[in-house]
Amino acid sequence: MADMRQLAPDLHAVAGRPRDAFNVHLVGSVIVDAATRHAAGRILRAVSGRTVTAHAVTHGHSDHQGSSAALVAALGVPFWAPAGEAPVLRTGDNTPLGRDNVITRWQRRHWAGPAVDATRELAEGDELDAGFVALETPGHSPGHLSYWREDDRTLVAGDVLFGRHPITGRPGLHEPPERFTLDIARNRESIRRVAALRPALMVFGHGPAWRDADALARFAEALPG
Repeated sequence: MADMRQLAPDLHAVAGRPRDAFNVHLVGSVIVDAATRHAAGRILRAVSGRTVTAHAVTHGHSDHQGSSAALVAALGVPFWAPAGEAPVLRTGDNTPLGRDNVITRWQRRHWAGPAVDATRELAEGDELDAGFVALETPGHSPGHLSYWREDDRTLVAGDVLFGRHPITGRPGLHEPPERFTLDIARNRESIRRVAALRPALMVFGHGPAWRDADALARFAEALPG
């Protein structure tokens, strides 16, 4: 299995097993998200020989920041975090970023990584790399960011939406599960925001890439509220 596959110019997906389960992307020279703390090896193998200048996350849940500290240390690069979550990520306890239940407590014990000091706090409009800029898309977590490139209408969505059913694993558009989402109504607003952009390509934290803007628009229109 190849360690990396190209989805668009300057946008690559790091391979993993199961495929598309815990997605990590290389956006230009920036690693976006870090899966669980068990993923550092596969990510480092994938980027070996490539230029990496920074590591950023869409948000601070355990399956997105788990290997962040290991990547930053191994590669000697800065850590960039959403401005609304950077103070929490510096503490090493991401409990305030999500719901507290038996599953999220298990995830924090088994998936979460240690504290990471963000040297840059990203907010709306901040440039990432390769033409991508930050969009504030809160709800799933309080400071959640997505990354958007207008030129080719490509969106790194994070967990605003899931690209596969969280239980069956079948591809398709889904809201992130309620048990993992801090503010469902606010996340639906974020879904409507990204749907209005009509992305030609959307990649997720979980699930395969999506290339149907019309289906996304219909999904957003059908949301409650």
